[in-house]
Amino acid sequence: MFTKSIAPVFRVRDLDSALDHYVNVLGFSADFRYGNYAGVKLGTILLHLTGGPHTAPVGVATAYIYCEHVDQYHAALASRGAAIESAPRDWPYGMREFFVADPDGNRLGFGCQLESA
Repeated sequence: MFTKSIAPVFRVRDLDSALDHYVNVLGFSADFRYGNYAGVKLGTILLHLTGGPHTAPVGVATAYIYCEHVDQYHAALASRGAAIESAPRDWPYGMREFFVADPDGNRLGFGCQLESA
């Protein structure tokens, strides 16, 4: 079996508001929408958002995205009012990373190897 990608599913209170935040604040692009379920993309990264009645609680998911140029992306998010949980920081395990939360409390981590920061 060959796997291609993964699409974490974040539970949100209001899908329209969440889509607006992911597109206009976090810089994702809308990929699809089917009722109360939608997908957004950032480069090759897929993220699914679901509203409506579900048994899973809202705001408990975290996804970590490996990327390049975390400082530039962090600055862009900060300028658009994103809820930055931590500024980019170097870690002893060789990564530079930061975390941001969406309005529902779901978390996204963005990190790159120190040599490509």
